[in-house]
Amino acid sequence: MKLGGNIQNMLKQAEKIKEQIEKLQAEAGEKIVEASSGGGMVTVSAKAKGEIISIRIEPEIIKDGDLEMIQDLITAAINEALTRGRDMLKEEISKAASGFGLPPGLI
Repeated sequence: MKLGGNIQNMLKQAEKIKEQIEKLQAEAGEKIVEASSGGGMVTVSAKAKGEIISIRIEPEIIKDGDLEMIQDLITAAINEALTRGRDMLKEEISKAASGFGLPPGLI
């Protein structure tokens, strides 16, 4: 009988951990990251969960009229912002998992 009770307790604990990690993911996903390219000519702000909030383009690069360069700078800044957001989420979840006594990389 005791074995069944231990399994139930473990399942309840696992469910609590899952809920807490989901809450942490949601909260961490709202954090803002920023990335720029072209020496700050293009700056992108994004939520860590991958939502682009804003793109700022310095007027000087528009005056040059090099559309391909502008597109490349925008793409580079967006990709860097999204990478930083994913890295932030991974780090937050890893910290949380270790706080629950789970081995690193499990989640």
